[in-house]
Amino acid sequence: MSSFRLQRRVPVLEIIIGGYAFLVWLFCIKLKIIPWNIKTQVGAVTGAIALAATIIFTINVVTPSSSDVRVINYVVEVIPRVQGIVTRVAIEGNQLIKKGDVLLEIDNTPYRLKVKEIEAKLADVTASSKTLWQDLDSARSNIIAMQAHLDLMNKRLIESRELAKNGAGPQFDVENFVAEVKKAESAVASAKMGKAKIQTRLEGVVGPDLASVAQIKAQLEAALYDLESTVVRAPADGYAVNVSVRPGNYLVSMPFKPALSFVEHEQRVMAFLEQNELRYIKPGDRAEIAFKSLPGDLVHARVDSIVWANGQGQLVQAGVVPNTPAEHIPAPLAQKYAVKLTIEHREGDEALFIPMGARGGAAIYTDKLAALHLLRMVMIRAQSKVNYLVLKLH
Repeated sequence: MSSFRLQRRVPVLEIIIGGYAFLVWLFCIKLKIIPWNIKTQVGAVTGAIALAATIIFTINVVTPSSSDVRVINYVVEVIPRVQGIVTRVAIEGNQLIKKGDVLLEIDNTPYRLKVKEIEAKLADVTASSKTLWQDLDSARSNIIAMQAHLDLMNKRLIESRELAKNGAGPQFDVENFVAEVKKAESAVASAKMGKAKIQTRLEGVVGPDLASVAQIKAQLEAALYDLESTVVRAPADGYAVNVSVRPGNYLVSMPFKPALSFVEHEQRVMAFLEQNELRYIKPGDRAEIAFKSLPGDLVHARVDSIVWANGQGQLVQAGVVPNTPAEHIPAPLAQKYAVKLTIEHREGDEALFIPMGARGGAAIYTDKLAALHLLRMVMIRAQSKVNYLVLKLH
């Protein structure tokens, strides 16, 4: 890691160019092995330019750089689940908020009353469910009584028929007991049906509760959730911005009417590079970033991944055949790919603050030709110093 320190750098490009100049001086001027004329002078300068260009083009491949680095934060549009009048705004804008902290509160009176109403229903249904076992016992006793009455009527019917057959009783008694038997049979069937209904209700359970009790419990849980939702809390660590809501405002649960915007503290750093600069970049490669918001400082990072997608590769669903680049005048330029960087916080970086939307440049150090990385280190450090300059005339 010590090779990343500016004070220990080796000026590789200067050494190479200096060595080249020394050889030209040695062979052309000192030893005069090669004549020093206009041709050799032009050749020497051309060679120096070619050597410098080769080195620069090489470092652009083995240690690519990006002038377009962006710090991206997710923004959550805070929309209440329930509607109502705001009673309290607990935060001010642009202050750090922890996950779960209260953002604002909505009048909970209607939701609190709804909870009490459902709690009363639950108590009533629970009491009613407890009487079902008593109703089942009563239905069983009723069946026994109805069956006994049916048996008695059948016995009386048999006796009346015997008496009528022997001329000792009227036919009217036979007809009367036939009707009584049918009524008793109907009463037994009705009692059995009542018992079956009770048993069906007792068998209809959701978990440990009867279906009727479970239904009211679910309603109560939903009402409690609505009541809890009257307190809007921070979804993550971050900052609330655009806090224009005030006590007395009426909020509704609509996606196009957010109460405020919440910027998450977690950040994504993206460096955009040309497509032919990515050939040697791999996850884990070291990187340095010079943000304009941190002039003179370098932020150390590592490559997390390459986002192998951009807008030019997307086909929008439509009934039109996609245009080819040849049909554009001029053809669209190839878009860059994003390289996701993960910042490495080191000792002394505790107070490092990188604002959302910060821009800057970055250098990525691959595992190819490590000696040439020093040139890129010089460039990125020079860029961090240039960030001190405010280049405007007004």
